Amino acid sequence: MEAPAGLRLALVFAVLVHLSLLPTSYSLSSQDLQIVSAERRIDLTSHITRVYLTLKVENTGTSPPASEILLAFPPTEVDHIALLKAAVTVGKKKKKSYLPLDVKPSEGPEAPNETKFFTVLLLNPLSVGESLTLEVLYVLTHSLEPFPLEISQSEPQLVYYHDSAILLSPYHIKQQITVIKTPSTKVESFSRVEPTDHAGTELKYGPYEDRSPYSFSPIIIHFENNNPFAVVEELVREVEISHWGSLQITEHYKLVHAGAQHKGVFSRVDYQSRPSLSGVSSFKHLIARLPPRVHSVYYRDEIGNISSSHLRKDSRKSELEIEPRYPLFGGWKATFVIGYGLPLQDFLFESSDGRRYLNFTFGCPLAETVVDKLTIKVVLPEGSKNPFAIVPFPVEQSLETSYSYLDVVGRTVVVLEKKNVVPEHNSPFQVYYNFNPIFMLAEPLMLASVFFFLFVACVAYLHIDLSIRNFIVESFHLDYDCLVAGVLQKSNMITNFVVHLEVMKIFQSYRFELAK
Repeated sequence: MEAPAGLRLALVFAVLVHLSLLPTSYSLSSQDLQIVSAERRIDLTSHITRVYLTLKVENTGTSPPASEILLAFPPTEVDHIALLKAAVTVGKKKKKSYLPLDVKPSEGPEAPNETKFFTVLLLNPLSVGESLTLEVLYVLTHSLEPFPLEISQSEPQLVYYHDSAILLSPYHIKQQITVIKTPSTKVESFSRVEPTDHAGTELKYGPYEDRSPYSFSPIIIHFENNNPFAVVEELVREVEISHWGSLQITEHYKLVHAGAQHKGVFSRVDYQSRPSLSGVSSFKHLIARLPPRVHSVYYRDEIGNISSSHLRKDSRKSELEIEPRYPLFGGWKATFVIGYGLPLQDFLFESSDGRRYLNFTFGCPLAETVVDKLTIKVVLPEGSKNPFAIVPFPVEQSLETSYSYLDVVGRTVVVLEKKNVVPEHNSPFQVYYNFNPIFMLAEPLMLASVFFFLFVACVAYLHIDLSIRNFIVESFHLDYDCLVAGVLQKSNMITNFVVHLEVMKIFQSYRFELAK
């Protein structure tokens, strides 16, 4: 299949960028190691790229045993790596098991075109003549580029994927093969590096024999991918612990469709009447996988509560199907909040040394979603001391203080931040802290004290009236009483005088009668 003009230009650019990665003869301290066989499977069925790599490594030199193996990546690909895990296989067939290995970034030897390295630390050094099988998984985000960048409601979504048909490695590779799986059989074009085969949803490059270190052969695949490109630009999850028996979770989402931008006018009539043709790359619902025994679930956005959600629960898990107020096309955004409660005894435990610890799940509950920035805030009960978190991968940790109802000194908050989070990060983490049970009585005693003093204040108020109106009235009554007393005193004087006159009149009359 011949590539179109746009694809040929992109391929020429990729060749120029990676020109210095073509076979060269570099002298490395690890040249005694070689890869006997390499099988790489690249899964492009969603907007998250997953690469499964199986390496059979052999020590063919005479130097001391090798204790580490280097993995090489182009510098443009390292920026998109969200997760990198490695394990060594032990046993064969049904008895095969996997032992995880530590992987860390490394400077590595001098390499062309600023190749980046990761070091896989072996459990047991690989002696001369020995071999082992290494299983590697790495997950890439934002590695699919929409082309064209804008599509109408009736157009499917096409994307580019850039890679190499030959595995980039600092070791000599005797035999290798690369298999790329696409979401459908609709592949517009792809680069050919013979031998190349396309059958159904798989593209097969190789097998290639005897490739020298740092061999590189850039390829570009242009194919249809209508899966939801759901990206959470920012997720803030608050986990509030209450020793009275509950665990309250609140999650704030800023969601965006990161696929090809929508152009033109949105027609809801076409969208509902022709769902298989109109808006095939959009999505109108998401699945949130919540813990079992969840309760008090709510889902709302900036306008208010959204009733278009469905909760399915059983003894092992809970699934919340949520629908935004409108379907999301490329470039469209939605902001919403999910909240729910959990039984405390399912997640809070006590260690042998007396410390409490929370065992909860890291990551985002939304299925097949990339989170550009994830912040988890674990709010500990008031009085908690010496908190620290144990996370199975590197994260940024810090402490804050928050205040809630009836708090005096505030609650300690353990803040965990990580960028570029994928579903593979949904693994348990623990937050340890010391807590004295006496602090559980702080809030009840405070409430009792408040009600007691309120009762005393009410009683005092009923018995003591300190209003200014009564003071004025009482002052008026006092002045009035004095005035009345004065008036009565004067009245008595006048009365006595009148009585005296009447007596005198009677006495005079009596004297007159005697004179007769």
